[in-house]
Amino acid sequence: MGTSTLATGAGVNSRLGKYKILVVDDHPIVRQGLTRLISQEDDIEVCGGADSVSTAMEQVKATSPDLVVVDISLKDSHGIELITQVKAFSDRIKILVWSMFDEKVFAERALRAGAMGYVNKQEPIETVVAAIRRILRGDMHLSAKMTNSVLGRLAGGRAVQEDPIATLSNREVEVFHMIGQGMTTQQIARKLGVSPKTVETHREKVKFKLNLKNAAELNCRAVQWVLENG
Repeated sequence: MGTSTLATGAGVNSRLGKYKILVVDDHPIVRQGLTRLISQEDDIEVCGGADSVSTAMEQVKATSPDLVVVDISLKDSHGIELITQVKAFSDRIKILVWSMFDEKVFAERALRAGAMGYVNKQEPIETVVAAIRRILRGDMHLSAKMTNSVLGRLAGGRAVQEDPIATLSNREVEVFHMIGQGMTTQQIARKLGVSPKTVETHREKVKFKLNLKNAAELNCRAVQWVLENG
């Protein structure tokens, strides 16, 4: 299958011939599928798996991976939060986001947090391995459409926000996602470690930004979004 084509020195394990990959996804079958695919490669291997931010950070500290593949939706929090924590722990570790969530909503958020690439799960799974290799070489990986969008903004072009959800902050998106999963304000507050009043403030901001009239419309829109994005 794969060959050792990565540049020498791209990761701390290059001298051993194997680059270590940590797979973080809240679906065991997804982790297993990607692990099996990577196991067919000659120069990369999976060093661990996790379904939450807390477990992932334990794995990061224990295994010192070269790259972390992370989903946006995790068991205890949010993939963006994990990216932030990983980069704070070690800037050496590279990160690839692999998620069902819309690239135009999350790709730039992930890049700002420290990720080097974004692959949508609707793409062939082999795309993930190709993206891993590009990132280990020090390159970025985005779809052509997203690359053009990012470059257009950097060049001073005006961005058109087709989806108002893209205007939400990272925390607002996190709350919006949990609402779509059917969680109550109290449950969201406990999971995020904040007060119910803080959650209510986020809910009000989301309603305003999405032009929703009441809690029923917010709940309906959030559920629809979660169903559409997996």
